[in-house]
Amino acid sequence: MLRMRHLILIISVVMVVVSVFGVAFGSEVAEAPAAVEGDGQAWWFWPLVLLILCFFLGVFAVLAGVGGGVLYVPIVSGFLPFHLDFVRGAGLIVALAGALAAGPGLLKKGMADLRLAIPVALIASTCAIFGAMIGLALPTHIVQTLLGATILGIVLIMIKAKKSEFPEVPNPDRLSQSLRIMGVYYEPTRKEDINWQIHRTPLGLGLFVFIGIMAGMFGLGAGWANVPVLNLVMGAPIKISVATSKFLLSITDTSAAWIYLNNGAVLPLMVVPSVVGIMLGSFVGVRVLAVTKPSVIRILVIAVLGVAGLKALLKGLGIG
Repeated sequence: MLRMRHLILIISVVMVVVSVFGVAFGSEVAEAPAAVEGDGQAWWFWPLVLLILCFFLGVFAVLAGVGGGVLYVPIVSGFLPFHLDFVRGAGLIVALAGALAAGPGLLKKGMADLRLAIPVALIASTCAIFGAMIGLALPTHIVQTLLGATILGIVLIMIKAKKSEFPEVPNPDRLSQSLRIMGVYYEPTRKEDINWQIHRTPLGLGLFVFIGIMAGMFGLGAGWANVPVLNLVMGAPIKISVATSKFLLSITDTSAAWIYLNNGAVLPLMVVPSVVGIMLGSFVGVRVLAVTKPSVIRILVIAVLGVAGLKALLKGLGIG
Protein backbone atom coordinates (compact mmCIF):
# COMPACT_ATOMS: atom_id res chain seq x y z
CA MET A 1 0.00 0.00 0.00
CA LEU A 2 1.29 3.46 -0.89
CA ARG A 3 2.10 5.79 1.97
CA MET A 4 0.02 8.93 2.33
CA ARG A 5 2.75 11.26 1.13
CA HIS A 6 3.32 9.18 -2.00
CA LEU A 7 -0.41 9.21 -2.73
CA ILE A 8 -0.54 12.98 -2.30
CA LEU A 9 2.43 13.39 -4.63
CA ILE A 10 0.74 11.38 -7.40
CA ILE A 11 -2.63 13.10 -6.98
CA SER A 12 -1.11 16.58 -6.81
CA VAL A 13 1.08 16.13 -9.87
CA VAL A 14 -1.84 14.74 -11.89
CA MET A 15 -4.08 17.62 -10.81
CA VAL A 16 -1.44 20.19 -11.64
CA VAL A 17 -0.77 18.69 -15.08
CA VAL A 18 -4.47 18.46 -15.94
CA SER A 19 -5.24 21.96 -14.64
CA VAL A 20 -2.23 23.55 -16.27
CA PHE A 21 -2.79 22.05 -19.70
CA GLY A 22 -6.50 22.80 -19.52
CA VAL A 23 -5.91 26.44 -18.73
CA ALA A 24 -2.89 26.81 -20.99
CA PHE A 25 -4.80 25.73 -24.09
CA GLY A 26 -8.21 27.11 -23.22
CA SER A 27 -7.56 30.61 -21.92
CA GLU A 28 -5.54 33.71 -22.64
CA VAL A 29 -2.07 32.26 -23.16
CA ALA A 30 -2.07 33.38 -26.77
CA GLU A 31 -2.20 36.97 -25.56
CA ALA A 32 0.45 36.50 -22.87
CA PRO A 33 4.04 37.75 -23.30
CA ALA A 34 6.75 35.36 -24.44
CA ALA A 35 7.59 32.98 -21.62
CA VAL A 36 11.28 32.56 -22.47
CA GLU A 37 13.07 35.74 -23.43
CA GLY A 38 15.69 35.40 -26.15
CA ASP A 39 16.70 31.79 -25.42
CA GLY A 40 18.09 29.31 -27.96
CA GLN A 41 18.37 26.15 -25.83
CA ALA A 42 16.65 22.83 -26.57
CA TRP A 43 13.10 22.58 -25.20
CA TRP A 44 14.12 20.10 -22.48
CA PHE A 45 17.09 22.07 -21.14
CA TRP A 46 15.31 24.57 -18.89
CA PRO A 47 12.76 22.04 -17.53
CA LEU A 48 15.70 19.86 -16.47
CA VAL A 49 17.37 22.83 -14.80
CA LEU A 50 14.14 23.64 -12.97
CA LEU A 51 13.74 20.02 -11.79
CA ILE A 52 17.21 19.90 -10.23
CA LEU A 53 17.00 23.42 -8.80
CA CYS A 54 13.59 22.85 -7.24
CA PHE A 55 14.69 19.63 -5.54
CA PHE A 56 17.23 21.55 -3.48
CA LEU A 57 14.79 24.41 -2.94
CA GLY A 58 12.29 21.88 -1.56
CA VAL A 59 14.76 20.71 1.09
CA PHE A 60 15.67 24.25 2.14
CA ALA A 61 12.04 25.37 2.07
CA VAL A 62 10.92 22.87 4.72
CA LEU A 63 13.84 23.62 7.02
CA ALA A 64 13.30 27.37 6.69
CA GLY A 65 9.52 27.11 7.04
CA VAL A 66 8.80 28.68 3.66
CA GLY A 67 6.78 27.35 0.76
CA GLY A 68 9.54 27.56 -1.81
CA GLY A 69 8.02 30.48 -3.72
CA VAL A 70 10.10 33.03 -1.81
CA LEU A 71 13.20 31.25 -3.12
CA TYR A 72 11.80 30.21 -6.50
CA VAL A 73 10.49 33.57 -7.75
CA PRO A 74 13.58 35.78 -7.22
CA ILE A 75 16.04 33.07 -8.30
CA VAL A 76 14.19 31.99 -11.46
CA SER A 77 13.17 35.52 -12.49
CA GLY A 78 16.64 36.89 -11.77
CA PHE A 79 18.86 34.21 -13.30
CA LEU A 80 16.75 32.21 -15.77
CA PRO A 81 15.22 33.61 -19.01
CA PHE A 82 11.52 33.34 -18.07
CA HIS A 83 8.97 36.16 -18.09
CA LEU A 84 8.02 37.37 -14.60
CA ASP A 85 4.27 36.72 -15.02
CA PHE A 86 4.91 33.01 -15.66
CA VAL A 87 7.46 32.84 -12.85
CA ARG A 88 4.99 34.26 -10.32
CA GLY A 89 2.26 31.87 -11.42
CA ALA A 90 4.62 28.92 -11.19
CA GLY A 91 5.98 30.21 -7.86
CA LEU A 92 2.58 29.95 -6.19
CA ILE A 93 1.99 26.45 -7.52
CA VAL A 94 5.50 25.44 -6.43
CA ALA A 95 4.84 26.70 -2.91
CA LEU A 96 1.49 24.91 -2.91
CA ALA A 97 3.01 21.63 -4.10
CA GLY A 98 5.78 21.75 -1.52
CA ALA A 99 3.26 22.36 1.24
CA LEU A 100 1.08 19.45 0.06
CA ALA A 101 4.09 17.15 0.07
CA ALA A 102 5.28 18.16 3.54
CA GLY A 103 1.89 18.65 5.24
CA PRO A 104 0.96 15.01 6.04
CA GLY A 105 4.38 14.27 7.50
CA LEU A 106 4.32 17.38 9.66
CA LEU A 107 0.82 16.59 10.93
CA LYS A 108 1.80 13.00 11.66
CA LYS A 109 4.80 14.14 13.70
CA GLY A 110 2.56 16.50 15.71
CA MET A 111 4.45 19.65 14.71
CA ALA A 112 1.86 21.31 12.44
CA ASP A 113 -1.23 22.48 14.35
CA LEU A 114 -4.63 22.72 12.66
CA ARG A 115 -6.20 25.01 15.28
CA LEU A 116 -3.41 27.52 14.72
CA ALA A 117 -3.44 27.23 10.92
CA ILE A 118 -7.16 27.45 10.09
CA PRO A 119 -8.06 30.98 11.34
CA VAL A 120 -4.84 32.35 9.86
CA ALA A 121 -5.50 30.60 6.54
CA LEU A 122 -9.00 32.07 6.20
CA ILE A 123 -7.63 35.60 6.43
CA ALA A 124 -4.48 35.13 4.36
CA SER A 125 -6.14 33.17 1.54
CA THR A 126 -8.86 35.80 1.07
CA CYS A 127 -6.31 38.61 0.89
CA ALA A 128 -4.09 36.59 -1.46
CA ILE A 129 -6.84 36.70 -4.10
CA PHE A 130 -6.81 40.50 -4.12
CA GLY A 131 -3.01 40.52 -4.13
CA ALA A 132 -2.91 38.30 -7.22
CA MET A 133 -5.31 40.62 -9.06
CA ILE A 134 -3.16 43.63 -8.21
CA GLY A 135 0.03 41.89 -9.31
CA LEU A 136 -1.34 40.91 -12.72
CA ALA A 137 -2.71 44.42 -13.33
CA LEU A 138 0.62 46.21 -12.76
CA PRO A 139 3.35 46.55 -15.45
CA THR A 140 6.07 43.89 -15.27
CA HIS A 141 8.98 46.25 -14.54
CA ILE A 142 7.12 47.77 -11.60
CA VAL A 143 6.34 44.35 -10.12
CA GLN A 144 9.97 43.28 -10.70
CA THR A 145 11.25 46.36 -8.87
CA LEU A 146 8.81 45.93 -5.99
CA LEU A 147 9.70 42.24 -5.82
CA GLY A 148 13.39 43.01 -5.49
CA ALA A 149 12.77 45.63 -2.81
CA THR A 150 10.47 43.25 -0.92
CA ILE A 151 12.99 40.41 -1.02
CA LEU A 152 15.76 42.68 0.30
CA GLY A 153 13.37 43.84 3.05
CA ILE A 154 12.73 40.19 3.93
CA VAL A 155 16.49 39.64 4.19
CA LEU A 156 16.82 42.52 6.65
CA ILE A 157 13.94 41.19 8.75
CA MET A 158 15.47 37.71 8.81
CA ILE A 159 18.87 39.10 9.82
CA LYS A 160 17.51 41.20 12.69
CA ALA A 161 14.92 38.70 13.91
CA LYS A 162 16.11 36.60 16.84
CA LYS A 163 14.02 33.48 16.59
CA SER A 164 13.15 32.02 19.96
CA GLU A 165 13.05 28.24 20.11
CA PHE A 166 10.60 28.20 23.02
CA PRO A 167 9.00 31.65 23.58
CA GLU A 168 7.56 32.37 27.02
CA VAL A 169 3.79 32.92 26.93
CA PRO A 170 2.68 33.25 30.57
CA ASN A 171 -0.89 34.33 29.82
CA PRO A 172 -2.67 33.39 26.56
CA ASP A 173 -5.18 35.96 25.31
CA ARG A 174 -8.94 35.40 25.30
CA LEU A 175 -9.18 34.82 21.56
CA SER A 176 -6.60 32.04 21.54
CA GLN A 177 -8.32 30.45 24.53
CA SER A 178 -11.71 30.64 22.80
CA LEU A 179 -10.24 28.98 19.70
CA ARG A 180 -8.35 26.51 21.91
CA ILE A 181 -5.07 27.22 20.15
CA MET A 182 -2.59 25.34 22.31
CA GLY A 183 -0.93 21.97 22.28
CA VAL A 184 1.98 19.70 23.09
CA TYR A 185 4.65 18.09 20.93
CA TYR A 186 7.68 15.90 21.52
CA GLU A 187 11.06 17.63 21.15
CA PRO A 188 13.73 14.99 20.32
CA THR A 189 16.64 17.36 20.95
CA ARG A 190 15.50 17.76 24.56
CA LYS A 191 13.83 14.36 24.88
CA GLU A 192 10.70 15.79 26.46
CA ASP A 193 7.17 16.95 25.67
CA ILE A 194 6.79 20.70 25.12
CA ASN A 195 3.52 22.41 26.12
CA TRP A 196 2.84 25.59 24.19
CA GLN A 197 0.22 28.34 23.87
CA ILE A 198 0.03 31.71 22.09
CA HIS A 199 -0.80 35.35 22.81
CA ARG A 200 -1.33 38.60 20.86
CA THR A 201 -3.67 36.67 18.55
CA PRO A 202 -5.64 39.72 17.20
CA LEU A 203 -2.37 41.46 16.23
CA GLY A 204 -1.07 38.31 14.55
CA LEU A 205 -4.27 37.81 12.55
CA GLY A 206 -4.16 41.46 11.46
CA LEU A 207 -0.62 41.06 10.14
CA PHE A 208 -1.74 38.13 8.01
CA VAL A 209 -3.93 40.52 5.99
CA PHE A 210 -0.77 42.15 4.60
CA ILE A 211 1.02 38.82 4.30
CA GLY A 212 -1.81 37.45 2.14
CA ILE A 213 -1.77 40.46 -0.20
CA MET A 214 1.99 40.24 -0.73
CA ALA A 215 1.81 36.47 -1.24
CA GLY A 216 -0.66 36.84 -4.10
CA MET A 217 0.97 39.91 -5.61
CA PHE A 218 4.49 38.51 -5.87
CA GLY A 219 3.77 34.76 -5.96
CA LEU A 220 6.08 34.24 -2.99
CA GLY A 221 4.03 31.83 -0.91
CA ALA A 222 4.51 33.98 2.26
CA GLY A 223 6.26 31.36 4.38
CA TRP A 224 8.99 33.97 4.92
CA ALA A 225 6.51 36.09 6.89
CA ASN A 226 4.43 33.32 8.45
CA VAL A 227 7.25 32.04 10.65
CA PRO A 228 8.28 35.40 12.24
CA VAL A 229 4.65 36.31 12.99
CA LEU A 230 3.76 32.91 14.44
CA ASN A 231 6.98 32.71 16.44
CA LEU A 232 7.95 36.27 17.41
CA VAL A 233 4.53 37.91 17.59
CA MET A 234 2.19 35.11 18.66
CA GLY A 235 4.70 33.12 20.69
CA ALA A 236 4.48 29.65 19.13
CA PRO A 237 7.66 27.52 19.43
CA ILE A 238 9.93 27.76 16.42
CA LYS A 239 9.31 24.19 15.21
CA ILE A 240 5.54 24.61 15.59
CA SER A 241 5.81 27.89 13.64
CA VAL A 242 7.89 26.35 10.86
CA ALA A 243 5.68 23.27 10.50
CA THR A 244 2.38 25.17 10.74
CA SER A 245 3.64 27.73 8.22
CA LYS A 246 4.40 24.94 5.78
CA PHE A 247 0.94 23.42 6.22
CA LEU A 248 -0.69 26.86 6.05
CA LEU A 249 0.69 27.46 2.57
CA SER A 250 -1.33 24.56 1.16
CA ILE A 251 -4.47 26.58 1.92
CA THR A 252 -3.33 30.15 1.29
CA ASP A 253 -1.57 29.61 -2.03
CA THR A 254 -4.51 27.76 -3.57
CA SER A 255 -6.59 30.96 -3.69
CA ALA A 256 -3.99 33.10 -5.42
CA ALA A 257 -2.83 30.30 -7.75
CA TRP A 258 -6.27 30.04 -9.39
CA ILE A 259 -6.13 33.73 -10.34
CA TYR A 260 -2.92 33.13 -12.28
CA LEU A 261 -4.32 29.94 -13.82
CA ASN A 262 -7.49 31.70 -14.91
CA ASN A 263 -5.45 34.45 -16.59
CA GLY A 264 -3.21 31.99 -18.44
CA ALA A 265 -0.07 33.05 -16.55
CA VAL A 266 1.15 29.45 -16.25
CA LEU A 267 3.56 27.55 -18.50
CA PRO A 268 3.34 23.71 -18.32
CA LEU A 269 7.03 23.12 -19.04
CA MET A 270 7.86 25.37 -16.09
CA VAL A 271 5.28 24.18 -13.61
CA VAL A 272 5.51 20.38 -13.96
CA PRO A 273 9.30 19.92 -13.40
CA SER A 274 9.22 22.60 -10.71
CA VAL A 275 6.38 20.88 -8.85
CA VAL A 276 7.97 17.42 -9.02
CA GLY A 277 11.32 18.77 -7.87
CA ILE A 278 9.92 20.79 -4.94
CA MET A 279 7.79 17.89 -3.70
CA LEU A 280 10.62 15.36 -3.81
CA GLY A 281 12.83 17.83 -1.98
CA SER A 282 10.10 18.41 0.60
CA PHE A 283 10.00 14.70 1.43
CA VAL A 284 13.69 14.87 2.30
CA GLY A 285 13.24 18.14 4.19
CA VAL A 286 10.54 16.72 6.48
CA ARG A 287 12.88 13.94 7.61
CA VAL A 288 15.70 16.38 8.28
CA LEU A 289 13.56 18.98 10.08
CA ALA A 290 12.68 16.67 12.99
CA VAL A 291 16.31 16.29 14.06
CA THR A 292 17.98 19.45 12.78
CA LYS A 293 18.16 23.02 14.01
CA PRO A 294 17.33 25.43 11.19
CA SER A 295 20.04 28.00 12.07
CA VAL A 296 22.51 26.93 9.36
CA ILE A 297 19.77 26.73 6.73
CA ARG A 298 18.56 30.17 7.81
CA ILE A 299 21.99 31.66 7.06
CA LEU A 300 22.05 29.99 3.66
CA VAL A 301 18.54 31.21 2.83
CA ILE A 302 19.49 34.78 3.80
CA ALA A 303 22.54 34.69 1.53
CA VAL A 304 20.63 33.29 -1.45
CA LEU A 305 17.74 35.74 -1.02
CA GLY A 306 20.14 38.66 -0.75
CA VAL A 307 21.74 37.91 -4.10
CA ALA A 308 18.43 37.07 -5.80
CA GLY A 309 16.67 40.14 -4.39
CA LEU A 310 19.42 42.47 -5.58
CA LYS A 311 19.33 40.85 -9.02
CA ALA A 312 15.53 41.26 -9.25
CA LEU A 313 15.74 44.92 -8.17
CA LEU A 314 18.42 45.76 -10.72
CA LYS A 315 16.50 43.92 -13.46
CA GLY A 316 13.33 45.86 -12.64
CA LEU A 317 15.24 49.15 -12.81
CA GLY A 318 16.72 48.14 -16.18
CA ILE A 319 20.27 47.98 -14.82
CA GLY A 320 20.89 44.22 -14.72
